[in-house]
Amino acid sequence: MDEALAAGTVVLDGGMSNQLESAGYDLGDELWSARLLAEHPEAVTEAHLAYFEAGADVAITASYQATFEGFAHRGIGRERAAELMTLSVELAREAARRAYAGGVTRPLWTAASAGPYGAMLADGSEYRGRYGLSVDELERFHRPRLEQLAAADPDVLALETVPDADEAAALLRAVRGLGVPAWLSYTVDGGRTRAGQPLEEAFALAADTDEVIAVGVNCCAPGDVDAAVATAARVTGKPVVVYPNSGEAWDAEARAWRGRSTFTAAQVGGWRSAGARLVGGCCRVGPEAIASIAKTLRTG
Repeated sequence: MDEALAAGTVVLDGGMSNQLESAGYDLGDELWSARLLAEHPEAVTEAHLAYFEAGADVAITASYQATFEGFAHRGIGRERAAELMTLSVELAREAARRAYAGGVTRPLWTAASAGPYGAMLADGSEYRGRYGLSVDELERFHRPRLEQLAAADPDVLALETVPDADEAAALLRAVRGLGVPAWLSYTVDGGRTRAGQPLEEAFALAADTDEVIAVGVNCCAPGDVDAAVATAARVTGKPVVVYPNSGEAWDAEARAWRGRSTFTAAQVGGWRSAGARLVGGCCRVGPEAIASIAKTLRTG
């Protein structure tokens, strides 16, 4: 993937949850899309395949909410939880094999998703941060799942939707020595993390971490991306990763999206010019939008 980043722009996939919901699956559960790893793994493969066929180069696994603690709340033991985390990577690889069999010839990669601590809580706190835990406590939470995901040998770890610079510091500690590169992406509100820290300080944490191949933002409003890309590129000197949501807002209490979409493929040219090298979409951004992004980036 390093060579691809040096040569041009890599297209990420879009939202896993909206693709599964459009196929008729109910994700109204604390495990969200991770529940389907156990109940309907084929649906996860089909969702990945839809994005590869739309033009995505990278599939982000359905492990965002897959944690030992979260599975335990559902009565799933540690051994089975580890199997499901590994399965999340295998399903993305299976989708790549099917895409190649169907005629796709470009390189395809798998990014193992690791969401923030707040994702496990399933109460919307990944959009707030500040959980009342120390950096050491957060590192102890993240390290076992990152070790399990890394053991499945993905191409990259996606440390994503991070709302808090303290949690980013914990993740950067936890990823050291795993032997798998990672990207770090914050969810932001304007020029700050969701927890309120300036993005310049938040991005600087990853500047000297060799394991981190890209830094950026995801699951934020498209309008917050431009300034964040420029800041990430300037502060870290690394490729920038960008995959905002549709622009709608998540209502954690109602477990529903509110507002209107403001995401358009026309925006991605500016993001690339500012330093973005991995570009895609997050929640509520589907295969049609990813196809438009791919067309824009490959012909622009």
